[in-house]
Amino acid sequence: MQVEVVYASPTKQRLVTLTVEQGTTAVEAVRLSNIVKDFPEIEMDNLDLGIFSQPLDGKGRPLPHEYSVQNLDRIEIYRPLTIDPMQARLARA
Repeated sequence: MQVEVVYASPTKQRLVTLTVEQGTTAVEAVRLSNIVKDFPEIEMDNLDLGIFSQPLDGKGRPLPHEYSVQNLDRIEIYRPLTIDPMQARLARA
């Protein structure tokens, strides 16, 4: 199966395409992608992941370590917000 692992920092972004075996979890796919080499700020013990913009948060979807990736999944690594969305709207107004 082919999957993509993506991450974007404020200054650069990376997409890694890899082949994984059936039953591979989202966390295992991120580990196999070696994307952490380029982005040391990614904490493997505290990953916030999603599949095609759908968070793997245990609320309607499984948690990242429980989700078995599907063929052609796009695994997105989320980073913390740098500014509160409400504050950003107020600053633009």
